[in-house]
Amino acid sequence: MQALGGKVQSEVEIQAPAAKFYNVFRKQLEHLPNISTHIHGAKVQKGDWGNVGSVKNWDYTIDGKKISSKVKTESINDDNKAITYVLYDGNVSENYKSFKGTIQVTDKKFGGGIVKWTYEFEKLKEDITGASPDSYLDFSMNLTKEIDAHLVKD
Repeated sequence: MQALGGKVQSEVEIQAPAAKFYNVFRKQLEHLPNISTHIHGAKVQKGDWGNVGSVKNWDYTIDGKKISSKVKTESINDDNKAITYVLYDGNVSENYKSFKGTIQVTDKKFGGGIVKWTYEFEKLKEDITGASPDSYLDFSMNLTKEIDAHLVKD
């Protein structure tokens, strides 16, 4: 029997400075629907856009399907440019007992940066009907590339 829990991660190089990229997630989340073709809407459910404990409702497309979930900011580490989010409700809760995503942005020696996405999850059952953790990783990689292109052209 396959384990129901696990972790997937991937990283991608960006041309934009790491601090500028991180700042989008730290202080400009509300702009993501205007930057990304994969995110259709976002609104604050509780708290605000940028602090621990705040909850946002996101509408996005994964694997060609429009879905939504709530996303709670669990932790912020500005020194390491890392933010951890807990995804729940909507499609996520139908398939996962827990689903947590972390983004970390690091500087490269000669400019630009590296964006690392990590998803830790526990499925409710082996065969889920919703988006897989790998699909969330693909979504995050595409989002990273769209944000980078947006920041580099500014």
